[in-house]
Amino acid sequence: MLVQTYIHIPGITQEIEVSLWRQGASDWETLLETPDRWRVSEPYRSALIAGVERSIEAFEQGDYPYFATRLPLREHWRAYEEYRHETAFLDIETDGANTITVIGVYDGEEVYQFVQGDNLDEFPEFIREFSMLVTFNGLHFDLPMINRQFPALAFDQLHLDLCPTLRRVGLRGGLKRIEETLGLVRDPDLEGMDGMDAIRLWKAYRLGHHSALETLLRYNREDIVNLKPLANLAYTRLRERLWRQATAL
Repeated sequence: MLVQTYIHIPGITQEIEVSLWRQGASDWETLLETPDRWRVSEPYRSALIAGVERSIEAFEQGDYPYFATRLPLREHWRAYEEYRHETAFLDIETDGANTITVIGVYDGEEVYQFVQGDNLDEFPEFIREFSMLVTFNGLHFDLPMINRQFPALAFDQLHLDLCPTLRRVGLRGGLKRIEETLGLVRDPDLEGMDGMDAIRLWKAYRLGHHSALETLLRYNREDIVNLKPLANLAYTRLRERLWRQATAL
């Protein structure tokens, strides 16, 4: 969807974008093949051509911050398909106060977990490998907490926050409620666990119950692994809705 997007170009509104789609400019390459064909008045035409050329260059060079800073935040979902294989599904656990206990990252295939007192300090270097982040309420919780822990870490990635994004497709409530609505199944041993349980597990671990950490990490793993199918669903539904609106007469 990113390579079909024009609203990140200065002066190009969603109305102009929809008009371009209806005219047949379905993606950047198509638009540049016959630049004089499209009914766009100046100065928007010149901005459009220059913007598409720069966008292709940025995409080919892996310059994801170019899009992260120019796309409206609520439209970062459009880049999910292009950056799917460079996406980090992320979730944190805390002690109930201001301390992060676990940061979990799922790259779509493998799970990586960073634990307070063990390898948490390795997280900043690790997360820089990714072009896009997917969280659930990460804009208001996870990322601010991480920034307090690592103030030098600048999150320059594209960011798909599923909490407000799923509301746009009619799915409301917390992560586990949405999972239940969609029939996503968790480990039966962890059924019913929530954030308060995660806090209690960390406290138990700190008191010497090492099996509590294993359970906490399993719980965190379920959170991040289930973000992937939710992101896939959000992307598919928003894309379908956008094309329906664009093709409606």
